[in-house]
Amino acid sequence: MPSDTTAAKKIRVLVVDDSAVVRNVFQQELAKDPSLEVVGAAPDPFVARDMMLDKEPDVVTLDVEMPRMDGITFLRKIMRYRPTPVVVVSSLTPKGGELAMEALAAGACAVMCKPGAAYSVGDMTAELAETVKAIASSGLRQPLAEPAGPPEPARALARTTNQVVAIGASTGGTVAVERILAALPPNAPGIVITQHMPEQFTKFFAQRLKLQTRLDVREAQSGDSIVPGVALVAPGNHHLLVKRSGARYVAEVKDGPRVNRHRPSVDVTFRSVARAVGRSAVGILLTGMGGDGAQGLLAMRESGARTIAQDEATCVVFGMPKVAIDLGAVSSVLPLERIAPEIVRSAEEWARSEKQA
Repeated sequence: MPSDTTAAKKIRVLVVDDSAVVRNVFQQELAKDPSLEVVGAAPDPFVARDMMLDKEPDVVTLDVEMPRMDGITFLRKIMRYRPTPVVVVSSLTPKGGELAMEALAAGACAVMCKPGAAYSVGDMTAELAETVKAIASSGLRQPLAEPAGPPEPARALARTTNQVVAIGASTGGTVAVERILAALPPNAPGIVITQHMPEQFTKFFAQRLKLQTRLDVREAQSGDSIVPGVALVAPGNHHLLVKRSGARYVAEVKDGPRVNRHRPSVDVTFRSVARAVGRSAVGILLTGMGGDGAQGLLAMRESGARTIAQDEATCVVFGMPKVAIDLGAVSSVLPLERIAPEIVRSAEEWARSEKQA
């Protein structure tokens, strides 16, 4: 029989959702994982507040659309009075997508979709369990907090460059990507972003990035040019590739099997950048669980590209960057706040080398 010490090491989870069906499903499914213990299930934030004080959960799963107090307001109270890692579980609707982006900005570690026609209960709850475990092992880290003010404006590049910057991220990545893009000048190199995120949510992610940065950010469509000042976000449930068309780099959005359990997959994007762009590219792998992107980043480095991984101290989950570092795929390991300046420095160096060529 397991000892009391083993039982005490279980990750304590509090489920907060106004749907009794969802609460029951999450309780039953999460309880199947021997490393997790559901210590409570609350129908609204008022009950959840009392349970948090009594049960002291390690991780909270939180619906954002609830009666009496909305999930965003409750999330902000959690982060202010009792900081705890939170996984937001939202409905796959336009309103749910918009609220999910707001929740991530307010401090949630990750956002997931409730089970539905496009997302089976088994797949969703298995991913939820893995996310809960990854976040619990990493703890709540400071980069999740909203910045005190706008980032220091980066000066515009003296001349534009045909470099391509490829960014991959998962858990905790939405905030990390926003911080990087917000610190870039309006004529930064063309950027492609693959963020693990459900379909429809990526549209709101791109819209938020456009509002918070000086770049033209949008969901990628096949044929979009990758040019300075533009950032393209991989649409949820589709892979994003970079192709060369004459002297231009263009996006290709396509279906296809999941890679490393993901669609979009960072590896798919990075490998295409290695093939199409080679040494003219910069690859950046940010916070996230698992190993998606590591092999693709290695392919980029082998093609001559500059490769960067976010450091452990500023990651929400140091999974993806660590795998890439261990693989020898990374030329620099940097804290989040130094990545945007490094993109600018690399672009300026590349522009000078192009001028001399």
